[in-house]
Amino acid sequence: MASVAFKDVRKAFGTVEVLHGVSIDIEEGEFVVLVGPSGCGKSTLLRMLAGLEHVSAGEIIIGERVVNALPPKERDIAMVFQNYALYPHITVAENMGFSLTLKGVSKAEIAERVRPAAEILGLSHLLDRYPRQLSGGQRQRVAMGRAIVREPQVFLFDEPLSNLDAKLRVSMRSEMKNLHQRLKTTTVYVTHDQIEAMTMADKIVVMHDGEVAQVGAPLELYDRPNNLFVAGFIGSPAMNFLTGTIDANDRQRFSTGNGVALPVGRPGEAKAGSELIYGVRPESFRLGGDVPLTVDVVEPTGSETHVLARLGETPVTCVFRERISAKPGEEIRVGIDEASVHVFDAKTGERVSA
Repeated sequence: MASVAFKDVRKAFGTVEVLHGVSIDIEEGEFVVLVGPSGCGKSTLLRMLAGLEHVSAGEIIIGERVVNALPPKERDIAMVFQNYALYPHITVAENMGFSLTLKGVSKAEIAERVRPAAEILGLSHLLDRYPRQLSGGQRQRVAMGRAIVREPQVFLFDEPLSNLDAKLRVSMRSEMKNLHQRLKTTTVYVTHDQIEAMTMADKIVVMHDGEVAQVGAPLELYDRPNNLFVAGFIGSPAMNFLTGTIDANDRQRFSTGNGVALPVGRPGEAKAGSELIYGVRPESFRLGGDVPLTVDVVEPTGSETHVLARLGETPVTCVFRERISAKPGEEIRVGIDEASVHVFDAKTGERVSA
């Protein structure tokens, strides 16, 4: 295991800078997820850590070594890509031990290292098969096994579950988290899927336009986003946003442009009269209250009911545990858990509520 640190790392392609001074500290044994929309720079950062991209400025440190000038093979890392990249003409066992074969490790030692990795990943009965005889999930396990047998200081994963179907992605998330808990190897994982990030990470790094928007534990980012981007990106369905102002006569009331007053439990530094954004998560609504909504669509999922509605002309999404019989066009009245309300400055996007 080794710690990883990015110190004011920048990356430019020609005159276009895509990473603008990224600084991140990753402790030994942590499972850290870099998450953000396409083009935010997360995969570029991972490739720079792997040595596959040149660092334009700043330092990347693995353990005690600055690795900027080191080639990939000397960084003691193992990377798993979105594409499994298995050799089709050799068996699972040979694929898993291929990097050791290149190093001249004896067949007996390779077998000794492949066997426990295969047991951990449930591949013991598949070692004599070829990649074409495996399912997508099994191929991904083989790619992970190939990384494990190298016994690296750091695992790197670049959207490894993107090619799997939805059900298999869910099971593989659990398997990968289990694997990390057993091996305790420092892991840096890139994804655009915030559900993957929330369920797997010890620490999440949210990236936006080549910069770090926020770093924290999954529930810390969910409960207390620092800005509008993180608030809208973390959580599914996404947070609802309404524009308005804090009531000058009652700082615990937020007046929307639709003339509706909404509760604010902790207004913090929000200034009365200034333009603000009110954020409320879909699951923070409850049936029964004084906030009127006009129903547009009702989506029963079984355990929950999603209601797409309008507060005045502003669309909002609500998630209720109860089953409701509301029809499109009908009005329902809801309450809001004021303790979970977020308020942001409309100009800067920064959080202002306590």
